[in-house]
Amino acid sequence: MKKSTRKLIARFAALALLLSPAALADSITFTGTVAASQTHEVYAPIGGKVQTVSGDVGDRVSADTVLVELSTTKVYAEEDGIVTGVFGQPGDSAETISNLYGSVVSIEGESVYSIAASTTNAYNTTATKFVHVGENVYLSCYSDGSHTGTGVITAIEGTDYTVRVTSGEFLVGETVNVYRGDSATSTKRVGRGTLSRTSPTAVTGSGSIVSIAVSAGATVHRGDLLFETLDGSFDGLYMSGSAITAGIAGTLSQLNAQQGGTIQKDEVVAVLYPEGAMRIEASVEEANLASIHVGDPVNIELIWNQDEEVTYPGTVSGISAIADASEAQGGETESAVTYTVYIDFTPDENTRYGMSAVVTTQDADAVEAPEEVIENEAD
Repeated sequence: MKKSTRKLIARFAALALLLSPAALADSITFTGTVAASQTHEVYAPIGGKVQTVSGDVGDRVSADTVLVELSTTKVYAEEDGIVTGVFGQPGDSAETISNLYGSVVSIEGESVYSIAASTTNAYNTTATKFVHVGENVYLSCYSDGSHTGTGVITAIEGTDYTVRVTSGEFLVGETVNVYRGDSATSTKRVGRGTLSRTSPTAVTGSGSIVSIAVSAGATVHRGDLLFETLDGSFDGLYMSGSAITAGIAGTLSQLNAQQGGTIQKDEVVAVLYPEGAMRIEASVEEANLASIHVGDPVNIELIWNQDEEVTYPGTVSGISAIADASEAQGGETESAVTYTVYIDFTPDENTRYGMSAVVTTQDADAVEAPEEVIENEAD
C-alpha cells in the first residue's frame, strides 16, 4: 500500500508539470530595432575656435580618429633677434608665465642700445630743433667721437625723443650727439642724449600654451612662429593638443561642432556608440510579458537582406519595469500598453544601428515525466 501511494503521487506530479504554463507555452514573435547598449561622450578638453570637423554621423571611427581640430592663436616674432629666454612650456597658462617672468619668450633684438635725447643741445635753428619719428640719424660719442653709428627716432614727447641705435659700438652710459644726415656736421646736430641698454622684447600671450616653436639661443626673424595658444586652461597643466579625437572605436552618433564655430571647455563635442555595444530593443505588449523572462533564448532575424534569411541567437537580458503606454489616436480603441525588452546578441560586419529585427522566442522543450526514483520495496 505504501509503495502504490508513492507511485500515484509521482504520476500526479508529472502530470501537473506537463500541464504547467511553461510546458504549454507557444513561441511569440515581436519586432524591434538594433540599438546601442551604451554611449560614449567626447568632451572638449579646452575651448577654442573650430578649424576643421572630420566625419559624419554614422561613420565608424577608431580611437585615434580626429573629430575636431581647434584653431590655435599663433604668436610671431615682431623683429629680428636672438631668443634669450623661453619661460613657458606646453600646458602652461600664458598669462601666469607672463606674470611670473615678464614674458613667455624673450627676444634680444639686433639693436641693443637706445638714446634718451633732447633738442635742448641742438644747433640753434628752427630745422634742427624739430625732429620726426622715423627719421634716420647719425650718432657720435660726445667725448672724442671715437664711437659712431646710426639710429632711428622712434618716439617724441615735447623736446625729448628716443633714438633706437641700429649700428655702431658704444659704451652704456656715455653721452652721444645726434646729427641729421650721415656725418657729424655741427650745423646738423639735432640734439644730445645718454645711451642705455635696450630691454629685450617681452613676448606675452593669453590662454594656454599648446606648443613652443623656438629654443633659447635661437636666431629668429620677423614673422617667425614663436608659440601657439588655445583659449582656457588645460586640466592639471596637461597639454592635450588642438586635436580632439574619438578616444574609442565605435560609430559616430552625434557631432556637435561646426567649422568656424566655437566650443567651450567640457562641452560635449561628439557622442559615440562603442564598437560591439549593440543590442535589440523591442516593445512587447503586456499580455505577452508572462511568456518572456530574463535569460530566455530567442532567435533574431535582421531585415537587411531580403534574399537570404540570417538568424542570430540572442538572450533576453532585461525587461523594463516602466510601461511605455501609447494611446491609439481616435476611435474607441483602448491604449496599448507595452514594455521594452532588451536582448543581447553578437553582431557581425553586416549589422547596423537602427536595423529592423524580428524576434521569436524559442518553443519550450517538451517536459518529460520525472523518472521514478522510488526504491522498490518488498511486497
